[in-house]
Amino acid sequence: MSAPHDLPGPTGPGADLTPDAPEMPAPQVRESTAHSIPGGLGLLLTVAGVLLGVALVIVGAVLGSNGHNGVGIPLVVLGLLLVVTSFFCMSGVKMVAPGEARVIQLFGRYVGTIRADGLRWINPLTSSRKISTRVRNHETAVLKVNDAYGNPIELAAIVVWKVEDTAQALFEVDDFLEFVATQTEAAVRHIAIEYPYDAHEEGGLSLRGNAEEITEKLAVELTARVQAAGVRIIESRFSHLAYAPEIASAMLQRQQAGAVVAARQQIVEGAVGMVEMALTRIAEQDIVELDPERKAAMVSNLMVVLCGDRAVQPVLNTGTLYQ
Repeated sequence: MSAPHDLPGPTGPGADLTPDAPEMPAPQVRESTAHSIPGGLGLLLTVAGVLLGVALVIVGAVLGSNGHNGVGIPLVVLGLLLVVTSFFCMSGVKMVAPGEARVIQLFGRYVGTIRADGLRWINPLTSSRKISTRVRNHETAVLKVNDAYGNPIELAAIVVWKVEDTAQALFEVDDFLEFVATQTEAAVRHIAIEYPYDAHEEGGLSLRGNAEEITEKLAVELTARVQAAGVRIIESRFSHLAYAPEIASAMLQRQQAGAVVAARQQIVEGAVGMVEMALTRIAEQDIVELDPERKAAMVSNLMVVLCGDRAVQPVLNTGTLYQ
């Protein structure tokens, strides 16, 4: 599911998308754009500086060999300094691949982030760290937890996410990958203990019957948990949901019994309607006049025929209606 500003409203009965997560501290640093120039221009200037420095060294050496040491030696020194400086400045050329960003620091202080792909030139005194801004997914291990009724269940989820604020991802948490994985597991466990696997009361939310509403709340809670790391949750889904093996057989029997009861209830309701319709049609068309006792017998016979789970054996009355 999307982040809170992209989430649709609740669609199920009793859906509550209020995040139930610990309050994270306010971020100390936020992403900003680092100053840089096109890498091609920076590379061209540094190469030109190297060539100019080599030329000055050569000219200075020639002048020195001709007895002009007062001019030649300074030119040689200047040329060497220019060559060294140009090579040093050449280290400021950085390559940024699509789907990546470079976080720039100057003597430990955050100065900005470069997101534009291609070659960029930055201050060579700074250091840079690459961080991926591509969409990622994380699948939790199969977690064994107790649902709201105390039944042990197995649950796993897949979360699709991406880094939205590179500064927060690197400086607000120790390891944003581990942080997202841990918070995802914590959110899945918390959601699992709040709702039952199957709701016993009508209109109640359950993990199996209201997966859309539950995953919406999971996404909201995850967003609240990982926003300190500059991470945006794009979608979350349950990838595995089942009763634990030790109670799976008993719960299967319970589900089957519930299905049988529901089916028999529907059969009885249909049979009552058919009997009522038969008695009404007989009375309307005056086919035969039945006293209350014979009506009761007819109702009993029809209910046996319509509600029985086996084929009935008909008994033909060859006498009169009362024999």
